[in-house]
Amino acid sequence: MNAKPTGHFERKADGLYLQFDRLFHAPIEDVWFSITNPTALESWIGTYTGRPATGGIRFRMTAEGEDAPWENVSVLECEPPHGFRLDVGKEPEAWRLHAHLREGSGLTTLTFAQRIGDPASAADIGPGWDYYLDRLAAARSGMAMPAWDDYHPAFSRHYRELIIPDAARA
Repeated sequence: MNAKPTGHFERKADGLYLQFDRLFHAPIEDVWFSITNPTALESWIGTYTGRPATGGIRFRMTAEGEDAPWENVSVLECEPPHGFRLDVGKEPEAWRLHAHLREGSGLTTLTFAQRIGDPASAADIGPGWDYYLDRLAAARSGMAMPAWDDYHPAFSRHYRELIIPDAARA
């Protein structure tokens, strides 16, 4: 696999985000299933228990190993099949995650973002999300999973050098 860093900073109303885009040759409902179904999730990142409609689930990143901890997740918004907004973990370390899907001409674009407080943390966060989103693409296409060593620390420099958008243009 010829992996490359793809994230960039984006300002949103509630802060600075590290954002990624992936394009899939599939209908939006199919991509939605891959990022929200517990069994489909397990093929590339993890799984969850509970019912998202209640606003709370427990998530575990099984790709991190069998001893990965369960995290509480607050489902803040969910609009199938167009997107969701989640808080993973507890404040002040909670991860605010967004996923947005758009479909056109037989293609679906997934825009995924994580809010970050310290831009320097992108040097570790960015390679991780590139790795997991490439695992999503590999799982969907039946290809071999990428190797973590191809992402970190190899992509860290890219993320350290990203330009932070001006807050006045947010």
